[in-house]
Amino acid sequence: MALPLAEVADLDPLLDRIGDARCVLIGEATHGTHEFYAWRAALTRRLIEERGFSFVAVEGDWPDCWDVHRSVTLARGAPEDPQMVLDAYRRWPTWMWANAETSRFCRWLRARNAALPAGERAGFYGLDVYSMWESLRAIMLYLHEHHPEYTHHAVEAYRCFEPYNEDPHAYAHGTRLVPEGCEDEVIALLSEARRAVHTEAADPAEALNARQNAEVVATAEEYYRSMINGGAESWNIRDTHMADTLDRLLDAYGDGAKAVVWAHNTHIGDARATDMAHGGIVNLGRLARERHGRENVVLVGFATAYGEVVAAPSWGAPMEVMTLPPPPRDSLEGLLCDTATDLDHRALFVFSDQPDAHWLTTWHGHRAVGVVYDPIRERRNYVPSMMGDRYDALLWITRTSALQALHMERERRGELETMPTGI
Repeated sequence: MALPLAEVADLDPLLDRIGDARCVLIGEATHGTHEFYAWRAALTRRLIEERGFSFVAVEGDWPDCWDVHRSVTLARGAPEDPQMVLDAYRRWPTWMWANAETSRFCRWLRARNAALPAGERAGFYGLDVYSMWESLRAIMLYLHEHHPEYTHHAVEAYRCFEPYNEDPHAYAHGTRLVPEGCEDEVIALLSEARRAVHTEAADPAEALNARQNAEVVATAEEYYRSMINGGAESWNIRDTHMADTLDRLLDAYGDGAKAVVWAHNTHIGDARATDMAHGGIVNLGRLARERHGRENVVLVGFATAYGEVVAAPSWGAPMEVMTLPPPPRDSLEGLLCDTATDLDHRALFVFSDQPDAHWLTTWHGHRAVGVVYDPIRERRNYVPSMMGDRYDALLWITRTSALQALHMERERRGELETMPTGI
């Protein structure tokens, strides 16, 4: 089944498999591998240029990615170089998006968009849920400037959160004493923001930004409140928010809109084909297939055996370049490594070529490295998976190299971990 993967033209069989799909979700086995980001960008460029995909939505925060979006779509007053925006990222782990690979893609996207009318320019958005305080400030500013009659509930929400000093840990623990936290204030704020947006007659981009910031505040409050109880609930809140945001973006772009999603394999691979399902966990890949139909969604995973990766030894610690140990022989990576011709072997697998292949219909551990990584405890980083159901295609790169971060991490940023592996 192994198809060559040496140059961009080798992606042709995957483009054929994608066909007229509306959503292509492209993963990564780590948050710190150069080749995953580079090949994902190469596939995305082809999808935008040859298949007319409308936007890229990533596992990143909405306010930060909105600034990137404004730059790549040449919005008035936005920086001309997207790397300036990426270099300004300060939320840990910044290397996820403040890296040379993402910068190169965003510079390409801006250059392409510059030759197009505003209504045909491809956007760049964030799907994640962490930016509660940044989004709260953004929606307050929007309401103050455009709908001052709706600012009352925004002020009430801000006052409710103010004692926690923008510390999600403090807010999460505070809900032990007051379980409802600021839920009522946030629900009222969301209602007012939706009402304001519906009456907005000006810039639809501003209305979209305001609506999404309000949705982020509402979901982030629920997410942090749920984390104190552990279990699957906080994960499900986060991935459902990502799926909802994707749907809002598709609706905003209108009929014929097509989306590319960038996120970790654990988010884009269908959770029903992993042991995540046994714990009651849903994810973005599963929700996209359920909502849009399997024929309209293509899930693309990545895997590697050897090389280096950027990660941190603990949550909030400075980034390091770490060495990936050899994979277990009984894992997916061990299987593919045994069949590789050399350490520089690369291959594309399109599962529809041989859907009944034994390695696609049996369970194998599949490596998943998050922003927190301990190579000594490598075994815990393998997710039992049935590959033929988890993805539609896989890009295999036997030996990989570290991501090229724009700047070094300096200090803890205060965000909560979403899973033990920090994915």
